[in-house]
Amino acid sequence: MTRPRKTDRHLPQCVYFKHGAYWLVKKGKWARLGTSLPSALAEYGRRVSEPSSGMAELIDTALATIRPRIAATTWSQYQTAARKLKNIFAEFSPEQVKPKHVAQMKIGLAETPNMCNRCLSVLRQVFDYALEQQMVESNPAIGVKRHQENKRKRLICSEEYGAIYAAAGPRLQVIMDLLYLTGQRVVDVLSIRYADLREEGIYFEQDKTDARLTVRWTPELRAVVDRAKALHGDNIRALTLLHNRRGKAPDYRTVRDQWDRACEAAAIADADLRDLRAMAGTAAKAQGKNPTALLGHTSPAMTARYLRDKEVPVVDGPSFRQRLDVRQN
Repeated sequence: MTRPRKTDRHLPQCVYFKHGAYWLVKKGKWARLGTSLPSALAEYGRRVSEPSSGMAELIDTALATIRPRIAATTWSQYQTAARKLKNIFAEFSPEQVKPKHVAQMKIGLAETPNMCNRCLSVLRQVFDYALEQQMVESNPAIGVKRHQENKRKRLICSEEYGAIYAAAGPRLQVIMDLLYLTGQRVVDVLSIRYADLREEGIYFEQDKTDARLTVRWTPELRAVVDRAKALHGDNIRALTLLHNRRGKAPDYRTVRDQWDRACEAAAIADADLRDLRAMAGTAAKAQGKNPTALLGHTSPAMTARYLRDKEVPVVDGPSFRQRLDVRQN
């Protein structure tokens, strides 16, 4: 219930006279209406007749236009960032957001730099949309630099793979083997369809990049696919090779949780299910195969950047015998 005014009872609700001007005050934000009462009332009428256009509404509208252009996994990350942005800017209308507010957000999220950068990326695209729709005069996210993210250098070795594998259940073992033997991303392996099992190999259309490739059959890959088929027998009708009891493709979070438990049981720290893609690319390179084609990258340079920080070089040390020979000469 709104408390009755003690002064300025002739003014509309939320309108106050202060410092020689009339102001509309909502959610702690002061909007100047004018210095004369007639002009202030006219501006007040215009403002209250406009539909609500807060940041939450703008974010939802802008993301709806972005959705068709991005992969499902990216969309999930965008939604997480959008929820955080709605909370941070809950009291703002689009035109009230300034670069200093975006900078304050960056400072506030400094402990989670990856999430902060995701929020900055989403916010920049949201205001690009608002700018095109003439809702704002500039994009306040432009010029606010991203946090420096630490590149992941983790490379799972064969001994660690074996330890995790021994602690994993049958389905997770199949998923691990498919990830390693195909070099594809987790979401693409979990969504392999029976129709993708073709004569020449397993066909993939990568969810993130739309890159298309076929991983050629090997005896090992055929054996893993046969194990996948045998997980549920022929009792469940499903479109995907891997599926749960309802015939649906496995949920990424469920598989990740199973992986985390297996890592804990094997006492292997800082191992991510996605690290198996780097493990596959590194092994393919070491075996003289084409890691760029396997990973679906557009150029060898991209593959080199992807593997550079994860590969551990094997080098030759000096020989005592050669040192002795040098002394004798």
